[in-house]
Amino acid sequence: MARQQNNRGQRADSRSARSDNRKAAGAQRPAKGQGSATSRGKVRSNKPVSRPAVPTGSFLEGRRAAAEALRTGYPVKRALVAENSSKDVVLGQLADALRAANVPVQYVAREQLEAISSHGAHQGIALEVGDYPYADLADIIARTGDGPALVVVLDHVTDAGNFGAIVRSAEVAGATGVVIASKRAAEVTVATYKTSAGAVMHLPIARVPNIARALEDLKQAGFWACGSSEHAEQVCWDAPLAGRVALVMGSEGEGISRLVLETCDFLTKLPQRGETESLNVAQAATAMMFEWMRQNRGSFEFGAGE
Repeated sequence: MARQQNNRGQRADSRSARSDNRKAAGAQRPAKGQGSATSRGKVRSNKPVSRPAVPTGSFLEGRRAAAEALRTGYPVKRALVAENSSKDVVLGQLADALRAANVPVQYVAREQLEAISSHGAHQGIALEVGDYPYADLADIIARTGDGPALVVVLDHVTDAGNFGAIVRSAEVAGATGVVIASKRAAEVTVATYKTSAGAVMHLPIARVPNIARALEDLKQAGFWACGSSEHAEQVCWDAPLAGRVALVMGSEGEGISRLVLETCDFLTKLPQRGETESLNVAQAATAMMFEWMRQNRGSFEFGAGE
């Protein structure tokens, strides 16, 4: 019985000793934020690692985009150029041209450019851009002259990808401009620049409060308003697309609205052999634009892409 009591007393003393050791070890630990010793004798800091501040705003990236912005007068607030790029002749010339155009040039760490780059193709330069300079509908009409012309009118297309793709096709097909609604519709952003492959810099885009009213103005300028609708009876191969045409494309979900349909002079659709219900608005618009170009091919000169 006495031996059992002695064992209990030894275990109690052992627990007390371990508790004292833990307290002593705790007293030797560094305070929070002071770092701790590693097995190699180095001190590891607990402070957060400082990272370069990420610039905020809307940016175009890459050398080609910067050159196009300069050439077309796209509004630029400032240019961010990679540090330690003094030996890069092309980048230096681009920076000089930006300064000559009164664009502030700021040299930053490449990590900052990487942080704002959407696809890692900044090539050492990014431009912070301002609001897109929309054209007036009257300006687009004035650019059409007297001969065959195409103006693409989007009745509340909302998807930015579709919008950018339509603008790209319109520029390639030789359209004079694009008309969009000022509300409840996709607008020109940096994303549109990318999805349009830069076509927004070359093609005037007008925002209007009333699409039907814009069509009336175009009709007064000698345009035929042609609505693209899968419910039309006539296919585009037989439609009168020669001459001055305002091609109307409807929204992704609802198509062309009732009032705009009533304003159109005629409707047409793409021929179809397959079972899929229809193409999306960007694909359909592209096909319609190139049919317009085909019917007017005798009036134009074509470039190397013919």
